[in-house]
Amino acid sequence: MGGFLQVVGRDLRMAQRHGFDSLLVVAFFVIAVVLFPFGVGPEPNILARIAAGIIWVAALLAAMLSLERLFQADHEDGSLELLVLSPVSLEIAVLAKVVAHWLTTGVPLIVAAPLLAVLLNLGGEGFAVLLAALLLGTPTLSLIGAVGAALILGSRRGGVLLSLLVLPLYIPVLIFGVGAVDAALAGFAFKAQLLILGGLFLGALALCPWAAGAAIRQALE
Repeated sequence: MGGFLQVVGRDLRMAQRHGFDSLLVVAFFVIAVVLFPFGVGPEPNILARIAAGIIWVAALLAAMLSLERLFQADHEDGSLELLVLSPVSLEIAVLAKVVAHWLTTGVPLIVAAPLLAVLLNLGGEGFAVLLAALLLGTPTLSLIGAVGAALILGSRRGGVLLSLLVLPLYIPVLIFGVGAVDAALAGFAFKAQLLILGGLFLGALALCPWAAGAAIRQALE
């Protein structure tokens, strides 16, 4: 646990020094959502119907912006090799880096989401469900993204390759995240969608650190 907290603290300090990266993610999220009313028109009923999908797609794309640097910076300066050789299990170190990534990208997106939901005229009954879905879904995005970021280490066109790897895996999170909000807005039960999002998170939590750790070892050989 001590090693886990040290890696989390180190990555948070690094993120604080390069605070522009986190601001860039939030700025992209806000701009992407704000552009939709200009494209589809300001009709409140139309915006309310597609608000959940807009927010989720924008959050998904914004979370991807910083994935490439999840391991790349440590790979370039040699820190990643030290992590592999350290007494802390590589899988635990990967999980710590994912937690730091979520705290610096996922949490700001969750904080900004209610304000953007108001802009898109989302119904009040969908606010709590949207936040719950994002709380369950954004950590899953970070965990899956860590596997993709580990697989592209050393690749010349890592950003494009990363998108091709992780976007198909993000689709279930997107479907059930939007589905939960839409069900709440329509007056139907939404517990099943949230439970599935929780199951996806637990599955990613169990599998993704191991897969990312194996990919990192392969990249360093």
